[in-house]
Amino acid sequence: MENNTIIRPMHSCDIDAVAELEKQCFRSPWSKESLEGELKNKVAHYLVMTLDDCVIGYAGMWVMFNEAHITNIGISPLHRGKGLGKRLMLAIMAYALTFSASEMTLEVRDSNTIAQNMYFSLSFECAGIRKRYYSDTNEDAMILWNHDIEKTVKEHKK
Repeated sequence: MENNTIIRPMHSCDIDAVAELEKQCFRSPWSKESLEGELKNKVAHYLVMTLDDCVIGYAGMWVMFNEAHITNIGISPLHRGKGLGKRLMLAIMAYALTFSASEMTLEVRDSNTIAQNMYFSLSFECAGIRKRYYSDTNEDAMILWNHDIEKTVKEHKK
C-alpha cells in the first residue's frame, strides 16, 4: 500500500491537511496561518507525501546559502513504522540539493529516540544540545547535522 505514495511540493490546497497532521504529530502544532506563511517565505520549501490523494506526511525546510534547516517533518500516526519518514527525509534531502544546499541541520527532542535513530541512519551526527528548547515541556533538543547530504542521498539510492 505505501508503495503507492507520491512525494511532491506542498501547495496551498494542502494546508488544511498539513495543519491536521501537525495536530496529530506535535504537542505544539504550527497554526494554519503559520503554514500559509511558509508558502510565501522565499527560503521555505515543503514537500507532502500522499497516498490515494490524501496527505499522510510532510516535511519542511529553510534553505540559506549552502545549509538546509529542517523546520518540521511528520507522518500520520496511522502510517508510522513503515519507513515512510526515512523516505520523506531522503526526498527532502534531494530537494535541498536542488537549491544548492550541501548540509542539513535539525533539532530533535531528547526523548524522541525513534526519530533520532532514523536521522543517525541518514548520517546525521549530534553537534550539541539546546537546553529547554521545547517550551511545551522544557525538554532539551539534540542539534543534528549532516555535512554531506549529496553523499547520503547517493548511498541510499543503491
